Amino acid sequence: MRIARFSIDGNVAFGAVEGEAIDIIKGIPFADFELSGTKIPLDKVRLLPPVLPNKVVAIGRNYAEHAAELGNEVPAAPWAFFKPSTSVVGPGDPIVYPTFSREVHHEAELAVVIGRLCREVPRERVKDVILGYTCANDVTARDTQKTEKQWARAKGFDSSCPLGPWIETGLDLAAASDLAITATVNGELRQAGRTSQMINSIEDLIVNITEAMTLLPGDVILTGTPAGVGPLHVGDEVAVTIEGIGTLTNKVIKRD
Repeated sequence: MRIARFSIDGNVAFGAVEGEAIDIIKGIPFADFELSGTKIPLDKVRLLPPVLPNKVVAIGRNYAEHAAELGNEVPAAPWAFFKPSTSVVGPGDPIVYPTFSREVHHEAELAVVIGRLCREVPRERVKDVILGYTCANDVTARDTQKTEKQWARAKGFDSSCPLGPWIETGLDLAAASDLAITATVNGELRQAGRTSQMINSIEDLIVNITEAMTLLPGDVILTGTPAGVGPLHVGDEVAVTIEGIGTLTNKVIKRD
């Protein structure tokens, strides 16, 4: 099932995407719910970020070729950082170029959406805490990342975490662990990899993160980016596509 969050006539709801329509959900996707049978054409709604996470836990340098292209070594253990909830935007929303940076990059990533409250998750139970998967773009102010020891500003500025277009719940862990992932800018292919190239698997990441913190329903884990990251400029349109999920598209604009 593809679960989307959307707005229409000032109202916000969750729905199941079925072809070119969306069937409104009774309830929320983090608990038992029913489909209402009320279907709305997709082109009549505005898709929103599929979740509003309490926190986004992102993983750096989880693809060896990406680490190498920036001159970095692969860390011995998962390298986690946070993106705040205010960084999250949805499909079609603008990426606002930060005034403090002159070098903003795209980073196409598989995002894991957590479905239940969990802590200290054993490896054999990882599949039980995942609601599904979506596309993400870990937009990064690369020059700021290089000059500041903490990545909070470089990766946490407003609109630096596009998510969407929906949550795909029909992928099991085996399938999610070998998906094609690409990024294009103005139609030009920039990144092309597979989630099987991750150094730390989805299971590794959830076990590692939940050793330290509780994850809540709707929290998001960004699993790292393959090689090919590159610059974005005002006016560019960047699209992240993940096999079996969909395409997340956003345009870069100048801050007013």
